[in-house]
Amino acid sequence: MTSASDKASDKISDKASDKISDKTSATDSAAVSGSGPAFASGPGPGPGPGPGPGPGAGPGPGPVRVLLCDDHAVVRAGLRALLASTDGIDVVGEAGSGEEALDMAAALRPDVVLMDLQLGTGIDGVTATRRLASRDAAPDGAPPPQVLVLTMFDTDADIGRAVAAGATGYLLKAEPPERLFAAVRDAAAGRTVLSGSVADRVVSRLRAPGPSLTTRELEILARLAEGLGNREIARVLFLSEGTVKTHLARVYTKLGVRTRSGAVAAAARHRLLP
Repeated sequence: MTSASDKASDKISDKASDKISDKTSATDSAAVSGSGPAFASGPGPGPGPGPGPGPGAGPGPGPVRVLLCDDHAVVRAGLRALLASTDGIDVVGEAGSGEEALDMAAALRPDVVLMDLQLGTGIDGVTATRRLASRDAAPDGAPPPQVLVLTMFDTDADIGRAVAAGATGYLLKAEPPERLFAAVRDAAAGRTVLSGSVADRVVSRLRAPGPSLTTRELEILARLAEGLGNREIARVLFLSEGTVKTHLARVYTKLGVRTRSGAVAAAARHRLLP
């Protein structure tokens, strides 16, 4: 369930498109395939003299340090065992909530956080990603960790929100182990990582963009689809009822509808719902 955010973003498709474009414009071509992740080439760390970076400072001579964040203990255990089966990747911690991930990332300073989007109670994966990505560098200059979303959901809304929040990549849990290993290493190097089907959706969205809704409008639309009234939406998102009505009016205009049911139907048609 999407948590509230006081900062409403600009149009979600524009932000997602800009972030993808910024990270991939330096390449000659982007690998887009429905059968596996697409890796956008980007600059890796230079060799340089002197000692390698410490924990959280990005890929170096040592293994990639990974923090897992998923609200299901069995999933975390499976991921830990899977990542332990390959060389060059160390799982340094497991978090069962977004809040726990923030605390553990500050203490353990991983290179990569594998982040699920749906985290049960507390803040969701998008909010946790945004807070991790916006953190300042550590006192010794180590940058914040790269966040690689690992989820079952591939709607336009989920992809756009995650990328806009600062995720380095978006990987589906259906990917085979070898692609997960490669994605973790590429994310640690700062390269954009997308599952093939996700890359296909991004490209399709860029070619034929649908209605452009802001993050706040998408949040309200999602609550609308759950059957909540204006007062309930206002309470859940910590907004005034008048603000909710204003956002809904804009949503109706952008979707070309006049009713709540029409908005939900249009959102489903454009795959805007989580």
